[in-house]
Amino acid sequence: MNLNIVHIDLNSCFATSMQQAYFHLRGKPVVAAAYETDRGCVLSPSIEAKTYGIKTGMRVFEARKLCPNLIVRMTETGLVRDIHLKFKKICQEYTPLVSPLSIDEMVLNFSPVGKIQEKTLVELGREIKQRIKYEIGDWMRCNVGISLSRFLAKVAAGLHKPDGLDVIAKRDIPEIFKSLTLIDLPGINIRYQARLNAADIFTPLDLYNASALKLKKQAFRSINGYYWYARMRGIEVDGVDWQRKSYGQDYALQKKTDDPKEIEKLLMKLCEKMGRRLRRAGYGAQGIHVGCLYADHTYWNHGRKLSHVMYTTKDLFSEALRNLKEQTEKKVLIKLMVRCFDLLPGVSSQISLFDRENKQGKVADALDILNDKYGEFTVVPALMMDMNDTVLDRIAFGNVRELNQVHVGIQ
Repeated sequence: MNLNIVHIDLNSCFATSMQQAYFHLRGKPVVAAAYETDRGCVLSPSIEAKTYGIKTGMRVFEARKLCPNLIVRMTETGLVRDIHLKFKKICQEYTPLVSPLSIDEMVLNFSPVGKIQEKTLVELGREIKQRIKYEIGDWMRCNVGISLSRFLAKVAAGLHKPDGLDVIAKRDIPEIFKSLTLIDLPGINIRYQARLNAADIFTPLDLYNASALKLKKQAFRSINGYYWYARMRGIEVDGVDWQRKSYGQDYALQKKTDDPKEIEKLLMKLCEKMGRRLRRAGYGAQGIHVGCLYADHTYWNHGRKLSHVMYTTKDLFSEALRNLKEQTEKKVLIKLMVRCFDLLPGVSSQISLFDRENKQGKVADALDILNDKYGEFTVVPALMMDMNDTVLDRIAFGNVRELNQVHVGIQ
């Protein structure tokens, strides 16, 4: 088994990107948050903020209790997109087999090269760390993990944060697991920890020493047990599946509402964002799903498969609105979700100008080009004219596919 996987993780990417851009934030406790209000959620604490015990997922008011002089800034997605694209470009100069795991994580696979000396990969890791500082920004730091598989390389990248570089060779595996807790392992959450504890597995070393049969029958009670048996030994089971199954958008409302007109406008804007991503990738969709989370913590959803293909924002919105109108009970909405599925590739290339439906598709493509060039929602349907700031630009931590397709508007 060869050392041929390198995992690189940018430290506190969302917060550090702002410190990189704004000198007055450097060296200070900063968090990137969904909103700056007390109920906002911390998305990324800076390295300085982490020293106060501030963690991702905390509410802003909780973070301020730990650090009264905390600086709270809303995420600047343009900065993060720019960093992601530069980060990926650097990595692709070393191997074509680069998998973005999230906005701030890359996996470099050197398997086709064959056996590479550990010293060579360590030198490569140091070189990439230096290039990130010189080519992305001197305030940016990253962790590098080198190992036999994606899983162990990610474990290695988490051993000494921030700015670490660690190697896990086959001989090191038991000793490394002695120093960790179950929750330290990528993919093990509190629920899985409880399952493992019930099977008398309390540490990563216990998990490593357990038989494949025990993991399947007692711990995970599924084929996942076999996967974890292999994973703990550096056997690769975590290949990346880039086959897109659906496109979706969701939005948590800053101001709760039960006004049908406001909800309809919000749905239109979500469909426009979703539609642009769908069309950019050259897909159409034959399924539509809408979900609503309400202030009383109830959840309603409705989905349908269609006989025709949706491509334009108008198509998506029309069918999503039909779904939404199935909900006849008036409730206070706190989160709206829309998703299209049953994707069909190559739809854009099939569009011609010979009928009305296909003309609408060409118009949709033209509007997307304008919005890509001049900025999000420069040209919008009339229904959206008075809601410029209703849906903010967001980047999901694991949603990087579209970032690698679009460069327009990124300085």
